[in-house]
Amino acid sequence: MKRVMTLLVLGMFSMAVLSGCNTVAGAGKDVQKAGEKVQDAAK
Repeated sequence: MKRVMTLLVLGMFSMAVLSGCNTVAGAGKDVQKAGEKVQDAAK
């Protein structure tokens, strides 16, 4: 039972880390697009 709980917690932690990476990558793309628009407006 202890092993099952450990694997469950490890799985949940892994899912949280992977979803965090996707969120950060998406936010980075949004910031990059906003920066490009600012550059275009400055030209």
